[in-house]
Amino acid sequence: MEQMDWRQRLARLLSVKSLVTLALTAVFAVLAFTRGVDQDFMTVYTVIIAFYFGTQSERQIQAASGTSGTSGTSGGKTE
Repeated sequence: MEQMDWRQRLARLLSVKSLVTLALTAVFAVLAFTRGVDQDFMTVYTVIIAFYFGTQSERQIQAASGTSGTSGTSGGKTE
């Protein structure tokens, strides 16, 4: 059972949304330590991170309440 949980977590980590978020975080870290982060990149990064964690939070709330309601324009699909 625990192996299946590990495999599911790995599959979720490798989704496109997660990969984009991880890549942007890596770029953000490199820019922060080298030349600094300009305002445009900071705005885009903040929006993407807020969206990522917002969808994760919404998914957890729906799982806890047992509902599968749709939200936003994605028809409830957050991947």
